[in-house]
Amino acid sequence: MTTFTIEIADGDVERVLTAVCSNYGWQEEVDNPDFNADLPVDDTNKRKVANPETGPRFANRMVRKFLSDHVVSHERRKAKEQALLSLNNSVSISDPVAT
Repeated sequence: MTTFTIEIADGDVERVLTAVCSNYGWQEEVDNPDFNADLPVDDTNKRKVANPETGPRFANRMVRKFLSDHVVSHERRKAKEQALLSLNNSVSISDPVAT
């Protein structure tokens, strides 16, 4: 498998990751899937927990999704263009009264 690499200046890495995370909606805390609304909220029954997906992992996933979405979009557009080119646009319709 080929590796596609980009370089980000050391001083910009945090900015880039922060921007991608913010733009795509990553949050440090997420709803606790084990939260029990019937019990009091405390240290063992929290509404929110730390996001198990780190910001950098999330940003990496979003960049991969971005690339994948663009491939799908391009290929769909090309397939539609090909389908339209292969259509038979001629239609023969006659007036039966005129014959």
